[in-house]
Amino acid sequence: MNFDSSSTGLPRSRKLARDPSQQSNNPIIQQSTLPAPFPVYRPRRLRQTPLLRQLVRETQLDAGRLVLPLFARGGHKVRRPIGAMPGVFQLSPDELVREATKAFEAGVPAVLLFGIPDKKDIRASGAYASNGIVQKVVRLLKKELPELLVITDVCLCEYMEHGHCGIVERGRQGARILNDPTLKLLARTAASHAEAGADIVAPSDMMDGRVRAIRQGLDANGFEDVPIMSYAAKFASGFYGPFREAAESTPQFGDRRSYQMDAANANEAMREVAMDIQEGADMVMVKPALAYLDIIYRVKTQFGYPTAAYAVSAEYSMIKAAAANGWIDERAVTLESLLAMRRAGADILITYAAREVAGWLRRG
Repeated sequence: MNFDSSSTGLPRSRKLARDPSQQSNNPIIQQSTLPAPFPVYRPRRLRQTPLLRQLVRETQLDAGRLVLPLFARGGHKVRRPIGAMPGVFQLSPDELVREATKAFEAGVPAVLLFGIPDKKDIRASGAYASNGIVQKVVRLLKKELPELLVITDVCLCEYMEHGHCGIVERGRQGARILNDPTLKLLARTAASHAEAGADIVAPSDMMDGRVRAIRQGLDANGFEDVPIMSYAAKFASGFYGPFREAAESTPQFGDRRSYQMDAANANEAMREVAMDIQEGADMVMVKPALAYLDIIYRVKTQFGYPTAAYAVSAEYSMIKAAAANGWIDERAVTLESLLAMRRAGADILITYAAREVAGWLRRG
């Protein structure tokens, strides 16, 4: 996908009119050339048949870019439905392996794991326990499905009794989320995931300096080759509601706006991404996706790093709800939304619909 604004890829037969009154306000058009006028140039010529449209298509969707998020909890033969996310479940390890296998066989190369522990505490000890739920599932997946790429979400909110992503200090003026003490726990969590066999670790907490701490922790434990996919631009968003039911991670007080990004800030997002890359991120992520396509575009254009877009829970649930009411075509809208993310510059598409999408793409 070409983001070079100096060229539209159209014929160079006509220069832009010199008369300012005839010039477009579009900066891309102003810096470019216009095609020959109608009837010499007829854009519809290239839309006549399905094969012709496919031949000249600028942006492609393929299953090899998909990542399926999965929620793991203890037990056996457990498939606990998520009310706000039709078709999504909390899964015991055996059921999760079964779900991952079906997705892999459909063409989905990777999963992103979230864990729901049996117990929570103020130190998130389940996050970095050697026998924690994510660690158990990683070992089982790598044993049963070694070719699958296993990405682990590195965060503490699911494991904290208060539901926040860091250590909490309470004082007279209220509670504060402590940044630097939290870094040690995040680094410890990432190392435990790598030790269990995770292929990629993905910190989602939005603490300052966490990528550096995790990179140093991985390297110190002999995991120099384990990549970091950083949730680099993660915004405080209303689109996370259904996820909090799925991950059982709703904050017990306050909100996450002191560490997740303000939705109004695009330039700050660029600084966040730059900082994570400098600290050692191998891939970067923008979350949510559809409401932040401009951020995806800027991240990919400015940094050129492998860029992930997370089609978050509400994006998935809204499509499901509208389709259930017969208001939209679920397949068409899902594919169009993912295509928009690719067109904006995303290389990696994280979506709860990954398995269905892979099937749709295979059938054509």
